Amino acid sequence: MISDRTVERLSLYRWLLEMRVDPGTVYLFSHQLASMASVSPAQLRRDLMAIGYSGSPSKGYLVKDLAGSIGAVLDGSEPSRVALVGMGNLGRAIVSFVRGRKSQLQIVATFDKDCRKTGRVISGCRCYNQDKIEEVVEKEKIITAVITVPCAEAQKVADRLVNAGVRGILNYAPVPLRVPEWVYLENRDVTAALEKVAYFARQEEERK
Repeated sequence: MISDRTVERLSLYRWLLEMRVDPGTVYLFSHQLASMASVSPAQLRRDLMAIGYSGSPSKGYLVKDLAGSIGAVLDGSEPSRVALVGMGNLGRAIVSFVRGRKSQLQIVATFDKDCRKTGRVISGCRCYNQDKIEEVVEKEKIITAVITVPCAEAQKVADRLVNAGVRGILNYAPVPLRVPEWVYLENRDVTAALEKVAYFARQEEERK
């Protein structure tokens, strides 16, 4: 099993290879890619060893081959079908962002309680009423979901997603969620993250 931090870095490496490396570049040395990713060359080599990939001592990594090898690990054999619950400003932004990237991630259904949003295609994706979560998740074979609802609704939404068969949740609601141990949960509290950055920014300013 690859660690969650390694998976995050692998995703970054692939993005850099596809979006930041000059299209004419055939080979790349570990120290070059590591510098772009702000990690040490040793860390990068360990991450690539975790997926069984190694480069040439004299030429480095074959860019196209490395990107494909990372993709084979991260993406699997089929596109990942994703649901998003909560089509407010953040939810719409996430849908638009994911659909605009070259990725095996496919947001195939969104949900909201607002009847002005349900029954419509928003940001290129059908929006259903939240009372259809179980039905649509099962029908669309969805095992991954994103939650962008208010705090008071987040746990109930998570429970419904898990009961419907979801096995991985990315939670943007700023509240801890309780999920079974066999469900992978990633919390992304934007306010807490910004408070952290602001705190360390002040510390650096005070040292001047």
